[in-house]
Amino acid sequence: MKRGNKNRIKKDPPVRVIKQEIRQTALAGGNFADKVNAYRDQHAHALFSSLGRLVATPFISIMTIAVLAIAIALASGFYILVSNLQQLTTNLETSNQISLFLRDDVSDAHAKKLVDSIKLDNNVKSVKLITKEQALEEFKTYSGFGVAINALATNPLPIVLQVLPKNALNDKEALSALLKSFQQSPEVDFAQMDLQWVERLQSIISLARLFANLLSVLLGAAVLFIVGNSVRLELHNRRDEVVISKLVGATDAFIRRPFLYTGFWIGFISGVLAWFIVAILMLILNNSVEELSGLYGGNFHLLFLNFTETIVLIFLSSFLGVLGSWAVLFFQLQYTKAS
Repeated sequence: MKRGNKNRIKKDPPVRVIKQEIRQTALAGGNFADKVNAYRDQHAHALFSSLGRLVATPFISIMTIAVLAIAIALASGFYILVSNLQQLTTNLETSNQISLFLRDDVSDAHAKKLVDSIKLDNNVKSVKLITKEQALEEFKTYSGFGVAINALATNPLPIVLQVLPKNALNDKEALSALLKSFQQSPEVDFAQMDLQWVERLQSIISLARLFANLLSVLLGAAVLFIVGNSVRLELHNRRDEVVISKLVGATDAFIRRPFLYTGFWIGFISGVLAWFIVAILMLILNNSVEELSGLYGGNFHLLFLNFTETIVLIFLSSFLGVLGSWAVLFFQLQYTKAS
């Protein structure tokens, strides 16, 4: 080796750091505590040095993290959209009731006993009894034919039972079986429920959930490729350092460590930034959604990521960053060995 190259290597701070860390590991001896301390110091140095390299190139780092944050925010946003859609369908479930029109010869006392027996069914959430008098008063109030109704000698309206099934939007087969059992009841003259409406709503929810899952997979793959490409460029820029590290005895695990931490920082910061993006969008939409819900007489509130979902979001983004880095490093280091 030429003298100029020797002087350049001696003056190169990364090479001196590599030699010092390798020597520190070798001198740890048989003392387990010393080995643990040396291992901890190496990881701490790789952790903060990788963060320092990201800070040293702010424009490239900001552009990469911004793109990843938008991708993760899109996936999180569609997840929240499906969650709020499910909450909305829970509120709409009250309109998916079964109306049982009883026979004219069924008395109020008999109808009350029938209500008590229906409540014992595990598939029934609640039952509401509407007597003939109540039905007549509602018809007078909302139909506008009160004068014509008063001219009738008898009340033509039947007793009605409004049955609200459990999990009405999740199990169409159970709903059909429950409706059929009511139709076979001797007290029931006619049972009515819009099963097509239930089927359409179930299809919409399933389609939205499938779309959100597919979008999350695609955006997760995009995060892997973007982080992998960023780490590949970083590895290319530090190729001389990697070659010199191998010459002085560094292992592949030692070489991979700072790049894996770089992927971790990129994924972690992107996940945190994505959370803030989604939070700001939810705050912007919250007042408008509540105003719209109030106009329809509802009490709908937007759901946001809870603490567990937030931790999962940040963990997954960090994991994808590390996974993308590891995949690129695995193939790149194998190529370095071959060359």
